[in-house]
Amino acid sequence: MKLRPGAVRSGLLGGLLAALLAVGAALAAATPAAARTSAPVMSPAPARHVVLVGLSGLRWSDVSPSVTPTLWRLAGQGSVGSLVDYAVLPLTCPADGWLTLNSGARAQSRHNDVGCAFPAVQVTGPGATVPALPALIRYNQRFHNDPHWGLLGRAAACATAVGPGAALALAEPQGRAGSVASYLPSVSDLSAAVLSRCPLTVVDLGHLGSMERTSALAAADTELQRLVTELPAGTTLLITAPGSATGPAHLQLTLVDGVGYQGGLLGSSSTRQPGLVVLTDLTPTVLGWLGRDVPAGLVGAPLTRGARGALPATVRWLTGRDTAEQVWRSTHNGFFWAYALADAAALGAIGLVFWGAAPERRRRRARWWRVAAVFAVSVPAGTFLANLVPWWRLAHPAAWLYGVAVALAAVIALAALLVTRRRDPLAPFGLVCLLTVAVLGIDVMTGSRLQLETPFGLSLIEGGRFYGIGNEALGIYGITALLAAAWLALVALRRSANSRAHSRAPSRPSSRRPALAAVAAVAVFAVVASGWPGFGGKVGGTLAMVPCFLLLLVAVAGIRLSWRGVLLIAVSGLALFAVFALVSYFTGVAGKSDIGTFAGDVLHGRAGGLLLRKIGSNVGSLSVSMFSPLVPIVVLVAGLMLWRPGWFGRKTILKTLPLAYAAEPLLRPILAVLWLMPVLGWFADDSGVIVPAAALPLALPLAIGLLAAAAYGYRSSQVSKQEGTRAVPAIADSRRPVPAHDLAAEGDRSGEHPRVGRGDPGR
Repeated sequence: MKLRPGAVRSGLLGGLLAALLAVGAALAAATPAAARTSAPVMSPAPARHVVLVGLSGLRWSDVSPSVTPTLWRLAGQGSVGSLVDYAVLPLTCPADGWLTLNSGARAQSRHNDVGCAFPAVQVTGPGATVPALPALIRYNQRFHNDPHWGLLGRAAACATAVGPGAALALAEPQGRAGSVASYLPSVSDLSAAVLSRCPLTVVDLGHLGSMERTSALAAADTELQRLVTELPAGTTLLITAPGSATGPAHLQLTLVDGVGYQGGLLGSSSTRQPGLVVLTDLTPTVLGWLGRDVPAGLVGAPLTRGARGALPATVRWLTGRDTAEQVWRSTHNGFFWAYALADAAALGAIGLVFWGAAPERRRRRARWWRVAAVFAVSVPAGTFLANLVPWWRLAHPAAWLYGVAVALAAVIALAALLVTRRRDPLAPFGLVCLLTVAVLGIDVMTGSRLQLETPFGLSLIEGGRFYGIGNEALGIYGITALLAAAWLALVALRRSANSRAHSRAPSRPSSRRPALAAVAAVAVFAVVASGWPGFGGKVGGTLAMVPCFLLLLVAVAGIRLSWRGVLLIAVSGLALFAVFALVSYFTGVAGKSDIGTFAGDVLHGRAGGLLLRKIGSNVGSLSVSMFSPLVPIVVLVAGLMLWRPGWFGRKTILKTLPLAYAAEPLLRPILAVLWLMPVLGWFADDSGVIVPAAALPLALPLAIGLLAAAAYGYRSSQVSKQEGTRAVPAIADSRRPVPAHDLAAEGDRSGEHPRVGRGDPGR
């Protein structure tokens, strides 16, 4: 069988061009003109006075010119953004939010994920105490977030707390633990004299519940109007929403009005997303405004300002982002179940329809398994490209998201099958995987807009990751990158072997350099996009992908590994991650990143808490659901099936394995690295077992499709009588012969599979 170079080049160029166009269109669609930012600029510091106002549960959907005229006016003249207030549990209670402001790190009061409670505040003369603070400090030690207790209260020479939440934010851990020097129980006690007395004033306007929300909003807006009229000159006003008393979690409101923040859109290097900040950004921002140094190791970053358009369009965009988050939260688990069950139903139905051991039924079964697997592998790309359509603005956004995703997946699969018809049976998988890794890689390099709130993508509220490859997409990204690289290598090896077979010097050995170059090119692209701190900064991706790509290179090169080589490959991902981290920390060429901060923590002996938190999260992933403990069993069984298929009997689907390995010897190491990548991601990423669990609905159909295509994808009619066995050039010097007992189990396959038996060289 020959593969025309022109067809291969056309397919590759078409796939890459489609990816580029998709990313460009998505970037234009994801951020409307009214909310696009230019290069962010820092606000001038210090400010004469800083007033921080908190109204827990406040969202942009609550703000309107009629119900909250003061908030609307301040938003029009200041800078606006959405707040992610995730602390420890998905439900961040108001006390959690105020404690996080106190310490500059994620903190939590004693509560579960259902209800909230608030520590008591006792008035003592001009001040107050929070008696529960010492116990709360001890309670938070289990989370290893390294809070700097009392950080906000020490930001100024004096600070005034108004309301119980403000007392919690300014309470001091030293001396008389939980003490607040200046305290007013109610915002009605505020006056211009009180506001001008200290550089920092923190005000708690209460919280919004699910009942009587409109009247509570109107009352809070009236209190805010009275406060604004009393502000001294030169005040920077920060309005935010620390936590929420009721679930589910939402993106909440953040607003800054002051010098340097006129008519803008807030941002932060913590998120790298326009209009999005996190709760831990607020404390270092206040410190900067007051001219104080930010302690090393603090996870947050100061708020920045970018340009925006008209306020109504910007508020609609911010509200739409929260709508997208609610769609992700309410449909995410259901999507994975539907995806996995659809895979099982399709593959199982094909097996039943074409049940039987006759050669023709086996060929038809394998052919339809291949088709179904191509559709299954196209689903992730379809979900990411669904962000080309601003579905979050439409009626029934969930239906639009999944409808567009399924339609795009079908288009991708049909295009891959039609473009590669009557050619390389593995080509549809290669093209779809190449498209997937190109779309994801380019998206990560340009801001990760395609991943926001898509099923495999980034959840801002619950996932807590704002750029780069998401935890649930890590296995998808690594598997598709490895398969794309392997397929390009197979194409290059086949072309080289064909050139040798038709040359005047057929004894000249075929060159492996193009194949190795193809693997190296995909590896560099995938690893740099994922791991470089200026792009994705994904630690788990670097640790998991680098060893697998090196093993794939070794297999393509035909090199037999020694134990020393195995050890070097085992630590290769860690070595490259160290390089990325040190470059980020010492040079800053990629800007602020988590891995640069981690490098600094390691060098200064502060990384213990982070490592313990990551390990705890990894281990805890086994208890996310009742099905989580089953994932390691499935992964282990899948590995044994690939490594020792004979252990599972001769009358199963696994009898296809020796035929596939005989037809494509490189398929064995390819499937091995496809299995190894999510396993390494399991141990390297803090999401733990979620990495292989999210990859299984793609990985299992992909493996079945590859085996079926390799074992039964070549028809004898495609082999010219004149070419004979030269139509199947050998591309690997080292062959692993098919075990005799496996061939015996298959019977005489010479007519069904012309490359098995008859002294065939066995490509």
